[in-house]
Amino acid sequence: MADRVTIREIADRAGVSIATVSRVMNGRGDVSDETRELVSRIIRENGYTANRSARGLSAGRTGLAGVLVPLVYPAYFAGILAGAAEALSEQGLQIVLSPTGGEHEREVSLLDRLHGLTDGALIILPEESNEELARLLDDGYRFVVIDPLMPLDERIPSVSAAHTSGADQAMRHLLALGHRRIAIITGPHGWVATEDRRRGYHAALAAAGILPDPELEVESNFEIDGGEQAANLLLDLPEPPTAIFAFNDNHAIGTLRAARSRGLRVPEDLSVVGFDDVEHATIVTPMLTTVRQPLAEMGRTAVSLLTRLIERQSFEALHVELATRLVVRQSTGPPPG
Repeated sequence: MADRVTIREIADRAGVSIATVSRVMNGRGDVSDETRELVSRIIRENGYTANRSARGLSAGRTGLAGVLVPLVYPAYFAGILAGAAEALSEQGLQIVLSPTGGEHEREVSLLDRLHGLTDGALIILPEESNEELARLLDDGYRFVVIDPLMPLDERIPSVSAAHTSGADQAMRHLLALGHRRIAIITGPHGWVATEDRRRGYHAALAAAGILPDPELEVESNFEIDGGEQAANLLLDLPEPPTAIFAFNDNHAIGTLRAARSRGLRVPEDLSVVGFDDVEHATIVTPMLTTVRQPLAEMGRTAVSLLTRLIERQSFEALHVELATRLVVRQSTGPPPG
């Protein structure tokens, strides 16, 4: 029986979660002494640690999983990493964190090294082309893409958020408040998130019988300064919008800055909606109405897919899209007048 024991069985026998067992094994301090002693005793009795190593060696596995991410600090990436790291720990896999800086050549080089070093990888917003990722797949490396930058080959496993649905929810909220002149600040042209959210924007306008106005669509990077610059362009129009739907929370915060510098009140003079629902959304004044992406759950779901790939298990879907949800706070209201 000891040879077949798993981390899930240890958790079941101790009456705790897999995450708690993982915390005990990793020496984390956020576990009570009583629970730590119980879990440790069950682990000792079942020889879990030694047997886990033997299983890994016999299967030719390293017990390591790579995670490639453009940047570690921004709250968006941190949210995904938090979910992925916890799930990897639960699976007994150690994380090899590899920031890429969003540089294509660096990402390719890191993947080459991880291919021989790890059992598989999570790739967040990959810079590689479909052809490069497909070759990696053909070489036998197991990986899952989180939040694809560009449309992916159907063979490439991926986890993303429901961008179009989220944009539709944001637009329906603004339309229900009475707004008709609604602008958008988009991300870079061609990105999956940009085009899916733009699609939701146009669909909502069409459903309300409103023709799109190209003047009300401004492209920007996903940074606060870029959002502020884009918002200033929109607010300088002869007939400025009464609401701005920003394609991420950074854009929305930049829009709040632009409005404040002009003496405009939010939401009395201008309504603002963001996308992501990162921590900053509740720190700014007024707190942002925004579309929540399930960032931690995206990370956890990607780990679930990856472990199944590593263990050569079958599963129904290679592409998972998680639901988004509008969170209404203080930055939206009826149009002025």
